[in-house]
Amino acid sequence: MTLPLFNKIALVTGGSRGIGAATARELAAQGAAVAISYSASRPKADEVVHDIKSKGGRAIALQADQAVEQEVIQLVAEVVQQFGRLDILVNNAGVFEPGTVDTADTSGFTRQYQINYIGVIAAIREAARVMPDGGRIISVSSGLAARASVPGFADYAATKRAIEGYTKGAARDLGPRGITVNAIGTGSIDTDMNDASGPFAETQIAWTALGRFGRPEEIAAVIAFLASPAASFITGAIIPVDGGAGA
Repeated sequence: MTLPLFNKIALVTGGSRGIGAATARELAAQGAAVAISYSASRPKADEVVHDIKSKGGRAIALQADQAVEQEVIQLVAEVVQQFGRLDILVNNAGVFEPGTVDTADTSGFTRQYQINYIGVIAAIREAARVMPDGGRIISVSSGLAARASVPGFADYAATKRAIEGYTKGAARDLGPRGITVNAIGTGSIDTDMNDASGPFAETQIAWTALGRFGRPEEIAAVIAFLASPAASFITGAIIPVDGGAGA
């Protein structure tokens, strides 16, 4: 039986760990050849690539700093050079640096703006330029884009909300080519960035209807669906995968 993503080429930014690594593995399991980007954690990126290859898949790891627009553009070009084209873009790379709006130190905002917003837009624009008709663009956003919940999240929420707006606009621009553009509004997911046993875990669990953290694989499953032919009539959507936190 033909796999849903057989012969497709995917790029997952920030694919060395967490949601990105789970997504890379799931896309590969469904037949795609996968390129993952990493900033500094080469050993973890190599581990993901090795895991995919050990199961008969195709994968490569490419270094790129998401905060540097030109490196993101070159990343897309390198995927096309290595695999011949790009069918699926998953914008997963992102950072979170809390801080209230009255702080004098704006470095956290600047870093989040560069990685969570500028870097994502650079990837979308470059991918749209080289992607064949019928491609898929999926960005990992956050439920915090719609509801900041607690103090210190304004900068992060703003970058994610901006990407959701860009997703809707890009869906309109690329619709005539059959390229779908969607975003995932994630809830509390058990990753290195937000450990389910961390100091604020109980508070986050209380926000959810299901009473637990999500697993990276649960986000990856939704991303893989959006990348598949079955999701061909879904575009411009912000899909919450948050355990009912927004219910």
